Amino acid sequence: MFLYLSSSLCQHHSNGWGHPENAQRIIRIEQALTEALLLSNTLHKDIMPATEEDVFRVHSSSFWETLKKHLPENGFVKIDEDTSLNPGSLESALTASGAMLTAIDAIMNQEAGQAFCNVRPPGHHAERNRPMGFCLINHIAIGAAYALEKYALERIVIVDFDVHHGNGTEDYVRHEARVGYVSSFEDGIFPFTDPISDLNNMSKLPLPAQSDGQAFMDAWQQKGFEFIRHFKPQLILISAGFDAHKADPLANLNLTEQDFYHWTQQLMTLANEVCDGKVISILEGGYELKALSDSATAHVKALRAL
Repeated sequence: MFLYLSSSLCQHHSNGWGHPENAQRIIRIEQALTEALLLSNTLHKDIMPATEEDVFRVHSSSFWETLKKHLPENGFVKIDEDTSLNPGSLESALTASGAMLTAIDAIMNQEAGQAFCNVRPPGHHAERNRPMGFCLINHIAIGAAYALEKYALERIVIVDFDVHHGNGTEDYVRHEARVGYVSSFEDGIFPFTDPISDLNNMSKLPLPAQSDGQAFMDAWQQKGFEFIRHFKPQLILISAGFDAHKADPLANLNLTEQDFYHWTQQLMTLANEVCDGKVISILEGGYELKALSDSATAHVKALRAL
């Protein structure tokens, strides 16, 4: 059974008028999945928001208290050049993290085989002590930490194909050797990461600007998938950012929705080999709405082996 998770509570966060990270992203994805009949014969569950205890497995208490302190009663508060808080922001963020935890419970209790979390705001840029890059808290890291503790897992791999490297996830795995991290990204853009990994549990796949789907797949086939196979994860978590699409305005890679489909097919083949197909995907970036919804649809279709 395939699990689909989303919530209207994730629409409450806003970065202000005209911001590319907005609620239409998850609305349009759900519309596209519905039109493609990908939400039929699908498990749906209510999302229990993450608790502060869940957040504190990854983020410091001082970080969380600062976010709460700056949460406005109305309007917006900018916490960095790209990221804002409004009255619904923390509710949305905790719901997004809660989707990961709900999915992990369902997968580990064999209620579902794979899951897609259509939630926002994204999370993979949020570091232990710093929200940034549209991200408030790091949902996929919170999920990994939860799975390690609750289910006594020994090895988890996070795979990330967002066009921007997940510096927040890197920050987490730097101090958690049981979690591996593979990230493909456009080299030389935000968050201006070092393209070379200095960790045994991390593999970076930097791609030059204007790289196409073939270059993307070559990087994963030559290095990324082999890292996953060698790490032997018991669970695979995907940071699914679709901003490497050629139509996306925030970067300069040239992938298509078919590239996301083929990548996900290959990832699922590998997951069936190493972890009985236990895969949970969560939305990260992707800001051109048609490209985003088409790409997410292709991704979910491949997750469902359709």
